[in-house]
Amino acid sequence: MAKSPKETLDDFARAKLDALEAQALRRRLIETDRREGAIAFRDGRRLVSFCCNDYLNLSQNETVKRAAIEATEKYGVGSGASRLVSGNHPLFRELETRLAEWKQAEDCVVFGSGYMANMGIIPTLMRKGDLIVADELAHACLLSGSKLSGARVEIFRHNDMGHLEELLAAHRNAAQHCLILTDGIFSMDGDAAPVEAMAEIAKRHDAWLMTDDAHGIGVVGHEGRGSSFMGTAKADVPLQMGTLSKAVGAYGGYLCASRAVCDLIRTRARTLIYSTGLPPATAAAAIAALEFMRANPDYCKRPVAKARAFTRALGLPDPESPIVPLILGDAELTLAASALLEAEGYLVTGIRPPTVPAGTARLRFTFTAEHDDADIARLAALVRERILPRRAAE
Repeated sequence: MAKSPKETLDDFARAKLDALEAQALRRRLIETDRREGAIAFRDGRRLVSFCCNDYLNLSQNETVKRAAIEATEKYGVGSGASRLVSGNHPLFRELETRLAEWKQAEDCVVFGSGYMANMGIIPTLMRKGDLIVADELAHACLLSGSKLSGARVEIFRHNDMGHLEELLAAHRNAAQHCLILTDGIFSMDGDAAPVEAMAEIAKRHDAWLMTDDAHGIGVVGHEGRGSSFMGTAKADVPLQMGTLSKAVGAYGGYLCASRAVCDLIRTRARTLIYSTGLPPATAAAAIAALEFMRANPDYCKRPVAKARAFTRALGLPDPESPIVPLILGDAELTLAASALLEAEGYLVTGIRPPTVPAGTARLRFTFTAEHDDADIARLAALVRERILPRRAAE
């Protein structure tokens, strides 16, 4: 008897899962109860988390939480519709105004998530006949948005400005419009893009520069304003995209740009037009977090300072962000190292392909403002004494 469609679908799924399991690449959701001070509970065990993007611990901040509660009581749980219908509650305009001021831009548009922002922005600006040039380590949503646009996509070697220039020289004249894409701070490596140099290159080639500052806002640059502000003056980046789910501690994505660009995005970006607006509580939390960041610039410096204490204890180069990767290469070795640290009371998730390139599986350590210095010192000692020797033996 022939198998039913359900049976053939299940066979397909099981075969895929078995293949991933054999490569130590299968993923599983694990319930994690996050608390204040970078603490997490798994299976009843208290762990110190070094794998969360809540860099300023603002998701647990009492003022931020209170703002979310008050907004829920006033406006309700959900926005009820897309922003262009009736879901554009009053908190959106305040949030967008604060973000535009923070990024020194004319205007801002808030999306449901960072992924939705890039999937909406890029196809709105680019189409067939245009050229997109992206860093090879740019976030997956930048590359997905690029493919969706229909534009020609060229990839330059990571942070290689010479290769970027070569690609522009070879292909720019054949395209009507050109967009350069990069992360401001790269999520898996923690290094910064040379944004100022890229802005100069973009100007020479009549290209638009767009940075994804998901991991930059709140923790790098002047007063924590992000990667466009890491130099002596703000870099000329006309398209500053980012998220509200990392250092801001809430949820959502945004684009800070000119009024004309933001108006176009509001009118044409499909992921904005056809998605329900962020809940009022989420917008209120982000507003409160941005106000906290503005009032506490020294606090915003703490995650990078904590990361540097860790790398200096290990004799590693100073990081440019709160993200410190320890590349182990092999996926099984990485999972074993993660399990070793968890047994010692630390939560550090192993990162494996396809999130990172094949052969570069790693432990990705992230540091927050509230990490205890003693926990950092003990973590460094464990890495030095029990993980680095294993890597050397491979």
